[in-house]
Amino acid sequence: MQPRARTRRPPSVNTSTRTTLLSAAALSVAALTLTQLAPANADGIGVSDPADLDHGVDLRSVEVAHGARNLVVTTTHADLQESYRTGSSGAVFLDTDPTDPGPEYVLSGGYFVGTDYILLTTDGFATKKWGDPVEGSYRMKADYDTEQVRMRISRDALGSPAEVRVAVRVAGTRPNGKDTAQDWLGAPRTFTDWVASS
Repeated sequence: MQPRARTRRPPSVNTSTRTTLLSAAALSVAALTLTQLAPANADGIGVSDPADLDHGVDLRSVEVAHGARNLVVTTTHADLQESYRTGSSGAVFLDTDPTDPGPEYVLSGGYFVGTDYILLTTDGFATKKWGDPVEGSYRMKADYDTEQVRMRISRDALGSPAEVRVAVRVAGTRPNGKDTAQDWLGAPRTFTDWVASS
């Protein structure tokens, strides 16, 4: 018997298999890229609030993200307006010490154009309990297109707490100049669940 001459066939290429493999690889790379764009190690919660204030500042939800470097609190409202005539304002109370009931800090400010904000120490919810300004990095910005107010506070400014919980209070002014009732996230002077830093 003579050995058979082997002819080499070109490898068959199944284009649908190759396309599927390339697509899967591309999706894996895209997922990895998107994962890297997400906030690094941020623990967070979101809490909704009913429509209970007949004013544009009506609080609809609060999101709390407690990252390795910053605490970010985002409030969403019914219809934020740029005008000072709305009198829209709010206070975010921060409890950073589980052994001491009540807030240690408050970030307070107006939610209309041209107003200001400040981070203070506090020993309670009443304005008369508010203390000295806190040194450190913090920022508050209103976005009237998304009806949101975003507050970013450096964890260093808060003493780098292991966990945080917040209480939120907002109010506004009516066209006749009278103040609205206060709208709290949930019941007055109650906090969200604790959010651990990552």
